[in-house]
This record gives sequence, structure tokens and C-alpha cells, in this order.
Amino acid sequence: MNIFRLTGDISHLLAIVILLHKIWKSRSCEGISGRSQILFALVFVTRYLDLFTHFVSFYNTVMKVFYLGSSFGVLWLMWHKFKATYDRNNDTLRIELLVVPCAALALLVNHEFSLMEIMWTFSIYLEAVAIMPQLFMLSRTGNAETITAHYLFALGIYRALYIFNWFYRYQTESFFDPIATVAGIVQTVLYADFFYLYVTRVLRSNRQFEMGA
Repeated sequence: MNIFRLTGDISHLLAIVILLHKIWKSRSCEGISGRSQILFALVFVTRYLDLFTHFVSFYNTVMKVFYLGSSFGVLWLMWHKFKATYDRNNDTLRIELLVVPCAALALLVNHEFSLMEIMWTFSIYLEAVAIMPQLFMLSRTGNAETITAHYLFALGIYRALYIFNWFYRYQTESFFDPIATVAGIVQTVLYADFFYLYVTRVLRSNRQFEMGA
């Protein structure tokens, strides 16, 4: 494992912890897109179908269990425990417009036409666009809590670091996965505008608050 993948995994874990902490501490899921969280859960389910059939390493297994458990945990918090705080009126992007094209693309462009490989490919394509309902929700409300912004920023950094991971592996191992790399680039591009807003607004406002304090 190289430093880019490790730090990318840490950033991904941090994003999930931030999200869970935000919901649990505030007892609210205001500002969080339930539709994006459904898509992320679908990403993990289809990607880790081999959890009990293919062992890679202890680290790999622990990460798979954490991603699956945390994604369903977030859904339970949003759709059951704190469902009264969920803003359905602004979370309106139709996820079938994302799922169906990703499924079709996975059937057409994959490394191997087998169930496990198609499901893995589908999860890669879907992860690239799973954040769109959340970004759409932010565009409708025009506002995001700082903690939500931190969550999105950590997710974006995770994907950006994984791009460096693929290029590093190409340089050191002559390994290149065009599907994962292109999907990662697409996902990072989707975050580009948010990155700018995060740096210019969230960090700047926090700095001004600290100086004022």
C-alpha cells in the first residue's frame, strides 16, 4: 500500500466519521442528502459482494465492514431515528437518472463480463456521481453548515488522493485501471466548484471568527 491510498482511505474514513458525528451530536440530519446516502450504500453493497468469498487482507476486510456498516447506520439515522429533521423538499434529484446510466455503462464497459466484475464496475461508475444529489441540494438551499462542508471536503480529498494512487501504481507497478482512474477524475471534477467555495468561504469565515474571538 502506498501513501496516497493510505491517506485517501484516512480521508474517506474521516468524512464518514464527521457525518455520523454531525448527525448524532446535533440530533438532526438537516442539510444532508438522503438520496446521496442511498447511492453510497448501493456503491458499497455492489462493490463488496465478495466480502465473505474473497479474502485479501485483514485491513481490506475491516474497511469493507466499516463502509457497509457505517452506510447503513447513516441511512438508519436519517430515515428512522431523525427522519423528522430530513429536508425532503430540497433533496429532489431523481437518483434513477444516475443509477440507470451507470448500470448500462457497466454492462457495456467493463474488464470482464461476469456478475462480480459488472457489479464492481457499476459501483465505480456510481460512486463518481453519488454526490450529485448532495451538491444539488446545496445549490437549492444556498447554504451548508460548516460540518457538512468539512464532510464534503474530506470526501473530495479522498477521491483526489486516489487519482494520485492510480498514477503512482502505474509508475511503480506498471498497473493502470482506466475505469477507476477516469471515474475518479470525473468525481473530483464534480467537487471542483465546491473546493473553491470551501476555501474561500468556509475556511475564511472560520479564520475571521477565530481572529475576532
